Amino acid sequence: MKRALITGLTGQDGSFLAEFLLERGYEVFGLVRRETWFRANNASHLADKVQVLFGDMAEGVDISSALQDTKPDEVYNLASQSRPGESWARAPETLMINGMGTLRLFEAVRHACPLARVYHASSSEMFGQARTFPQNEDTPFNPSNPYAATKAFAHQMVRIYRESYGMFIASGILFNHESERRPLHFVTQKIAYGAACAALGIKESLDLNERGHPIVAGGQLSLGNLDIARDWGHATDFVRAMWLILQQEQPDDFVVGTGKLHTLRQLCEAAYGRVGLSWQDHVVSDPALVRPLETGQTLADASKARKVLNWEPTISFDEMVGKMVDAQIARLEPRPDSGKSAGLI
Repeated sequence: MKRALITGLTGQDGSFLAEFLLERGYEVFGLVRRETWFRANNASHLADKVQVLFGDMAEGVDISSALQDTKPDEVYNLASQSRPGESWARAPETLMINGMGTLRLFEAVRHACPLARVYHASSSEMFGQARTFPQNEDTPFNPSNPYAATKAFAHQMVRIYRESYGMFIASGILFNHESERRPLHFVTQKIAYGAACAALGIKESLDLNERGHPIVAGGQLSLGNLDIARDWGHATDFVRAMWLILQQEQPDDFVVGTGKLHTLRQLCEAAYGRVGLSWQDHVVSDPALVRPLETGQTLADASKARKVLNWEPTISFDEMVGKMVDAQIARLEPRPDSGKSAGLI
């Protein structure tokens, strides 16, 4: 039986990956922060199926101990401060977790379990203000925010450790991938949430945005730049790619994305259309929510992943958005025992 250690088990990707590996007979371990595990999280339903180790990616001794205790065959490094917008306010912490945490992990693997295969989650945010379109594994990085800069640093460490020490360290340069498990601070989930509120007649939501205001206020969802376009896919397709990357004979880097571009306007149209409403009646653009410097237009050229990994996305953009909206409606619908909606003030 193969043993896998996942950092970031409680996140969207970590929980889907744990399910994927368990279905394939893996013994799964997760490195999580104690305070995160003991509250509701994406992996709570796996508590009796995975083995949890408590630690922090900012602490090298925690990482080393986890590797020594588990002796994994495969390591999936998914832990990160994953909010590009918030990285402006938390730049030092973002660097500590995304950059130095990754470096500490690679160093710990080198000493504790050098034969383990390591997957590292890189990001399309590294391309930033890209000068070529679409982007592939050879496209130069040009980060537009602190999060992207820390990811670019970590990605370079993948290559350096792989070439310097002969370690099996591979990466997926992941384009945007969402699901019903995304936290509400992601704009895609805000839109799904806004559509659910509109469908249920919720005018003032209990859930708050990053400024401490209701996500939906006066029946309106406030967003930043609606002209932003991204390559969005579903997370379950992406975790399958992670696993495939570690099953190859040689470690390598792969761009993972759908190759299809959609704007925030189109995402709003799909989300509100799911509930039979016009998004223009429920969404407003707020200049205060526009980032200081936005990532440019990024679109995946995943031809290498398609050819080498035989990977293809299976969930369409509309299906992805529909799943997210349906999940938010289920969460916010009035409870039979109270007669009140979970999101209604």
